Amino acid sequence: MSAAEHVVSLERLSEITEQAKRNGKRVVQCHGTFDLLHPGHMRHLERAASEGDMLVVTITADRFVNKGPNRPAFPEQLRAESLAQLACVDWVAVNHDFTAVPAITKVRPDIYVKGQDYKVAESDITGNILLEKNAVEAHGGRILFTEEIVFSSSSLINEHLSLFPPRTKAYLDNLKKLYNAEQIIEQVQALSDMRVLVVGEAIIDEYCYASPMGLTGKGGNIIAARYESKEQFAGGSLAIANHLSGFVKEVGLLTGLGRNCPHESFIHKHLQDNITPHFFHYEEAPTLVKRRYVDGNVKMFEIYFYDPEPLTPTVDAAFISWIEEHAADYDMVIVPDYGNGLLSPGIVDALCRKSRYLAVNTQINSGNRGYHVINRYARADFVSLNEPEVRLAAHDRVQDLEAVAAQVGQGVNAKQMAITMGPSGALLLDIERGEAFRTPALTTQVVDIIGAGDAFLTLAALASGAKLSPDIAVFLGSAAAALDVQIVCNREHITPVSLYKFITALFK
Repeated sequence: MSAAEHVVSLERLSEITEQAKRNGKRVVQCHGTFDLLHPGHMRHLERAASEGDMLVVTITADRFVNKGPNRPAFPEQLRAESLAQLACVDWVAVNHDFTAVPAITKVRPDIYVKGQDYKVAESDITGNILLEKNAVEAHGGRILFTEEIVFSSSSLINEHLSLFPPRTKAYLDNLKKLYNAEQIIEQVQALSDMRVLVVGEAIIDEYCYASPMGLTGKGGNIIAARYESKEQFAGGSLAIANHLSGFVKEVGLLTGLGRNCPHESFIHKHLQDNITPHFFHYEEAPTLVKRRYVDGNVKMFEIYFYDPEPLTPTVDAAFISWIEEHAADYDMVIVPDYGNGLLSPGIVDALCRKSRYLAVNTQINSGNRGYHVINRYARADFVSLNEPEVRLAAHDRVQDLEAVAAQVGQGVNAKQMAITMGPSGALLLDIERGEAFRTPALTTQVVDIIGAGDAFLTLAALASGAKLSPDIAVFLGSAAAALDVQIVCNREHITPVSLYKFITALFK
């Protein structure tokens, strides 16, 4: 049989191992990513094979490799076939899950072998090793940790495969001189007792997937498209609350919905458990829906379902009253101000007066282009804008960006000012110290940019509000954005595990 023929489905592997055990053979299982086979892997697999009669290896499918953008470096089929080439490996299968538990349940190994890095369960930031151990023991097996030579696939990939351009590699090399991954992760974990309030528009993002068929036969130059499917996402302030949920103790969410909103049950279902929503219902206006028509990853056009002036005096007054009574109960308030009518001048004034620490983004979009700027806030401790947004606020398209950002930040009494620049990275100005910190884009692969600015705002603002160093704050925001551009719209949110694994991989 060729090596490729030793790569089988998980279902077929289950049949093979079941028959082997009936024949009295001892089955050993290893599991991992095996992104770049190296001597450490070889020793580990040979040691595992020596423990039984049949060695099977299961690998994590590409979409579940939780090591950040640009990973895995090699697709699952190549990784599987490379393992199958080894004399000590009998069978290989791809596991379509974040953990090895489904693969363990199918294989039911007599011995499950992991490397020495997993021997101390508390050191596994995913917590998966305990789940895997329980799954092995539930079927009468035992877990074994090898003590072989240690290499890191991530280190080798980072050093030799040039996944990042020279500028990014130089930035990471300099950052490693100041910190290690564990230090940064520990600082983020220390934020877990914070209480954060998110105030802003709830958005239902809809992606209608369609295939263009060409121009219609009648009616002029109109493109016809064939509808295929629709997907909904919890966006806007809902997405930011979800991003925060894994990093802090409690998230308050203050937003507006349409009365008798047909999306309200969907919203509740898609909010994490430690988010406490406070919904104010518009008297006439609907919940904001943005419907985008998408061909593959290309957005063709979008439609807004909203009222640009949703507030009545009664709802506005109630919203202001809630802020005045409760905003100071939170360690910080994050305001994603999308400029679609929810945040009135009175609400903005209350936020400026009552927030203990206020982080704001005023976003330019199709509904507010030309007049929605950060200057409507008298005060914001942390401001996150993209370059066009900061230049619009200053009415200056030519002056040095740092100077423009400093001018805008001083105008709203900001302590720190972050500017995102897409593929050019991000800049964070510590206005009080007069220092600037830059980070390049931390990925070269982009699936969808929708929501990346929200992810940056969430982690950078959280870090700045907790008084983490500005270079760490802009790094965390950039890392969150790099993870987010791998996600279609707000299909998933940034979690501590995904962020910590990405940070760990970057620092290898």
